[in-house]
Amino acid sequence: MRISLRVRYLLYLGFLHAIIMLLAFKVLSANKLYFIISEVLVLLSLIISVVLYQAIDRPFKLLLMGAEAMRDQDFSIKLRPVGTTELDQLIEVYNQMIEQLRTERLQLTEQHFFLEKLIQASPIAILVLDFDGNLLKINPKAQDLFGISEGQFIHQSLSVLGHPIVNALQELQDGESKTVQINGLSTFKIQRSFFMDKGFSRPFLMIEELTSEILATEKKAYGKVIRMMAHEVNNSIGAVNSILNVAQQMVEEPHLLHALEVAYDRNERLCVFMRRFADVVRLPQPHLERQSLNEVLENMVELWRSRASEKGIELIWKAPEKEKWMMIDRGQIEQVLVNVLKNAIEACDTGNQIIVTLSEKGIRIKNNGKPILPEQAHLLFTPFFSNKPDGQGIGLMLCREILMNHHFQFSLKTQEDCWTCFSIE
Repeated sequence: MRISLRVRYLLYLGFLHAIIMLLAFKVLSANKLYFIISEVLVLLSLIISVVLYQAIDRPFKLLLMGAEAMRDQDFSIKLRPVGTTELDQLIEVYNQMIEQLRTERLQLTEQHFFLEKLIQASPIAILVLDFDGNLLKINPKAQDLFGISEGQFIHQSLSVLGHPIVNALQELQDGESKTVQINGLSTFKIQRSFFMDKGFSRPFLMIEELTSEILATEKKAYGKVIRMMAHEVNNSIGAVNSILNVAQQMVEEPHLLHALEVAYDRNERLCVFMRRFADVVRLPQPHLERQSLNEVLENMVELWRSRASEKGIELIWKAPEKEKWMMIDRGQIEQVLVNVLKNAIEACDTGNQIIVTLSEKGIRIKNNGKPILPEQAHLLFTPFFSNKPDGQGIGLMLCREILMNHHFQFSLKTQEDCWTCFSIE
């Protein structure tokens, strides 16, 4: 059993004064007066020693109490001066240290609270990882992006999120930032960084969606170009057609007359060509009405069934058991379906299938024809991009504008089973 310093000091005082009293008895026992005086002096010394010990022990008890408070992380306790210069200096230093710790702790708490609120309100998706690189915390924006709830995948790998951007996130190194495009449409800026926690670095990921900003800037740029082209072409064609009309009335030679007719027809087709581009720029906001998706899809399938049959392609319509209604602009959605089914038929050969399904998840139009090449996947919804020799690159661009105006999620990709699927959520 370990004896405390206080007990050892008291034992020492008792032992020392007992020896002195014993020696005084041996030496002065013959002279009673001197013996009594010596014993009184010894008792006075013992009393003074105890009083001095108590004076010294009291502030040390206070300091021990302060140490206990620090151990319990209670920084609100301060000590009062005891009237002893040396000990008061020690108490003053202790009080200054406690005040500094209390202030720093309060600042850290306020900063942590502010940072927590900032993360929760951030328009950027933030994923905090643990020391093993697994999910530890996600903010509301990340929950919306990945379609999960708070705490759903805590302490699990990023791969359980099941989002196309996960592969890009796993390849990031600390401090690295890059921009990635998913499904040829959604664009994200992703960054991996770290902060120190208990002396170790803990990583976190930030995902900023740039799709809307990029598309708005892109539309503004190509819209200006299209309007300028349409203006110049229409002005020139109008003047040229007037000249051709006059020339046709004056020319009687059959071959020359035929050439003028060909030139006039070509000008008209050029007008139609430019009008299709201009329609994308002038696309009105959808006029929403409650429509039956079953009826819309069934009509579109019937419209293209004969075209598919001519190529030996089986066009299959899988209708749901229940009628599904939704607020849409029917004309615009039909235009989307026309483009998608036309592209699917052109991608298929004899013996291939096109399957159109409607479910709770949305619309799926998939085919087992020619797959989308990996190098073309990220360009699918890019304005004026086409993998067809005579394509203008506005079909998918028009689909993109219509579906985004409806606030529908959509994608076009070739899946692992080699079926190419256009999905509308």
